[in-house]
Amino acid sequence: MSSLSDTASPAPGEPLAEPELQRIVRYEQMVAVRHSVLTAIPVNLALSVAAAGMAHYAGKTMLGLAWLGLSVVVNLLRAIVCRMPCRPPSGAVPTEAARAPARSWWATRPVEWHLSASWLFGLASGLVWSAVAVLCEGYTSPQTIFYLTVVCGICAGSVTHGIAYGRVPLAFITPPLLTAAVCLGLAGDVERRMLALTTLLYLGALARSAFQSEAAFRHGSQLRNEATALAQRLQHAHAASQAAALELQFRATHDPLTRLLNRDGFTDAATQRLAAAGDREQCLLLLDLDSFKAINDVFGHAAGDRVLQDVGHWLDGETAPLDALVGRWGGDEFVVLYDLCSPAPAAEAVARGLTQRIAKASPRHSGTLGASVGLCVGQGLDVNDMLSFADEALYSAKHEGGASFRFFDHRLQQSLRIRRDVERDLGLAMDSGAVVLWYQPIFTAAGQLHSFEALLRWLHPRHGWISPEKVVHAAAATGLAQRLLCHVLALVCAASRRLDALGLGHLPLAMNISPREMAHLDVDVLVLDALHAHGVSARRLQIEITEEVALDAENTQAKLARLSAAGVAIAIDDFGVGYSSLASLRGEHVRQVKIDRSFVFGLHESQDNRLLVGTILQMGRSLGIDVVAEGVEREEELAALRALHCPLMQGYHLCRPAPLDDILQRTQMQTGV
Repeated sequence: MSSLSDTASPAPGEPLAEPELQRIVRYEQMVAVRHSVLTAIPVNLALSVAAAGMAHYAGKTMLGLAWLGLSVVVNLLRAIVCRMPCRPPSGAVPTEAARAPARSWWATRPVEWHLSASWLFGLASGLVWSAVAVLCEGYTSPQTIFYLTVVCGICAGSVTHGIAYGRVPLAFITPPLLTAAVCLGLAGDVERRMLALTTLLYLGALARSAFQSEAAFRHGSQLRNEATALAQRLQHAHAASQAAALELQFRATHDPLTRLLNRDGFTDAATQRLAAAGDREQCLLLLDLDSFKAINDVFGHAAGDRVLQDVGHWLDGETAPLDALVGRWGGDEFVVLYDLCSPAPAAEAVARGLTQRIAKASPRHSGTLGASVGLCVGQGLDVNDMLSFADEALYSAKHEGGASFRFFDHRLQQSLRIRRDVERDLGLAMDSGAVVLWYQPIFTAAGQLHSFEALLRWLHPRHGWISPEKVVHAAAATGLAQRLLCHVLALVCAASRRLDALGLGHLPLAMNISPREMAHLDVDVLVLDALHAHGVSARRLQIEITEEVALDAENTQAKLARLSAAGVAIAIDDFGVGYSSLASLRGEHVRQVKIDRSFVFGLHESQDNRLLVGTILQMGRSLGIDVVAEGVEREEELAALRALHCPLMQGYHLCRPAPLDDILQRTQMQTGV
């Protein structure tokens, strides 16, 4: 006989398939049959004792005892069968016997096997009760009514209690009732024949009732299990929706790469923690990886992602004793907030430890990792203020060379106030014309005007002159970088037309492009569009880029190629201090280099500097590239440059930056030096 439980069970939350549902119903039938049999056995034994007692009364003691012994043995076997362990199908509630560990052969038998065993032993018990005819001489003795009543009663009880599986009570009642009917029919008189007929009708009624009860039981079991399965599906759906909601909430507040809090998640959590901190002093720490860009450029973004994961895990472990909030603020920046309660180490010790041990954060790049840290310590501060203060301190730490930490103090507070005012007022300053260009001329060795370099100037109404570096930084921070570049281009084009009007159209104009602008803006498109709109020849313009720009990057090469093809000259500013100075000289777009002022300062006193400057001049002559020495501050430096045959020079000793008309008036078109 094949097992009905061999089919794979459904996954949690899936509706029950019909075969699986039928297996569960069958199992519940078996459980109910066992319960009804175990309940009926004591009644069966009591009636057996009564029948044996009646046999003793009729003078058939030995026969009665033999029959009673047979009945006891059969009932004992039925009880054993009903307690055999049985493996329930998936989804069914197991009985105590099924839960108990059992390794017997019948423990692995299917439900149908156990039902068949119950049916077989029910038939055996029925055959025992059919032998009652022997005790009453084929239902002809004076005790016939008693025995017939007992047999009919126990048969009725069997059908009444055995509603789950009709074949078991039917197997039990058929032998005794059929035997009684046959014996009564063979007795010969009309009364016994009528009684035999009645017994047969009784047998048919009980059989019909048994199968109707089984059908009702199966229907009820099926409905109950379908309802249970539906409830389980609803419960599973509810659990799945809760899990999905938690996952969405986690994703909304955590960084998918490092699994730390993201910007929004950290801000919310920090706001709650600061509100609960009361007057306890808090420390917010902003950490930025110093060499992460180099890791990305050299090893690729996949390696960079692994480093970020390593650093996030390491930072979370390092700050765990502080019960700190840790998040990834963005890019390669991480943020930490913790309570400066008395047992906690000083903020300076924490920051110093992080900067010293950061190299161990990622085994893959332990030799190249470094970090700068900005700290804000205070109480009663808003999280946004603390973040802004720590960011200012971090900027200062990186500006001082990195691999260090810096606290937000009064000086930085003043610097932050200026930066915020600059960022707020920059757009209006461009609109009002307050952001202007001054020009510093470049002279030949003979003292002739060669070209002009445009320098950004802004006189802030409260903070005075703002350095070009701060203006560019403010434009990038406020999303005005492209607008600022276009503003400068318009001023350069206007200056070019002014020179044309004065008959100086042969003098080029140079303007600086920051590394950020070169990386994030379509510089080539903006420059060429501005030149075309103002009717200025591309050959009048020179673009100066610092060596912080990756000249070998594909994106940068494409932009430079388009500008150079249009006639715009490309110059390298601060030559000699970048990370690819010699490689940049091989670029086919480079037409000029400017020797960094650090090599020109004290040139007449430094043999090493004279050797380096002479080498750069020789390379320029060999490659056909113009060389400009910038930062000429003293007559001795000018003389040293002339002795080295430097062709072009620029510096305060020659001419300070000023508005274009002032420069032209000061030099009187051509000024000797």
